[in-house]
Amino acid sequence: MSEKSKVDFFEKQILLENRIVKVAERSVKDTKNVLIRELIRGIALDSRKHARMLAALVGKYAKSTPLLDETLTKKLEKDVREHIELEEKALDTYRELLKDLTGEAEKVIVNAIIDDETRHHEFLKGIHKLIVEKETLTEKDMWDWIWKDAPFHGSPGGG
Repeated sequence: MSEKSKVDFFEKQILLENRIVKVAERSVKDTKNVLIRELIRGIALDSRKHARMLAALVGKYAKSTPLLDETLTKKLEKDVREHIELEEKALDTYRELLKDLTGEAEKVIVNAIIDDETRHHEFLKGIHKLIVEKETLTEKDMWDWIWKDAPFHGSPGGG
């Protein structure tokens, strides 16, 4: 599949996901049943998330993606690490909660949350590894790019 085909597909899917959000929100607009209303709103939030993730892919193919500078990377790395730790804590607390639940609806919902949190946790670890570590532009990287393949390595005649 060509990059243009991918971008076209992602953009169509973004429209579809946004339509799902509108239908979900419309369907529960006047719903007084909190359980049904909030579960459907939760699904709508996932569709919003899907649209944003697809927009990230469109951006990857349609526009340049700048490297992260060291200052931003350090902050992002700290924040992502904290987010990973919070996801771990959330997973632990939901797993503990699950042991005490007896209602089937409660178990289904908490298990769905555990599944989401597990995916979030793994996704964040992947973001940390693939984006934060690999797309950081350090001063050393710049000098390596400038001098690595230079025949004279900065001095007249070599050496």
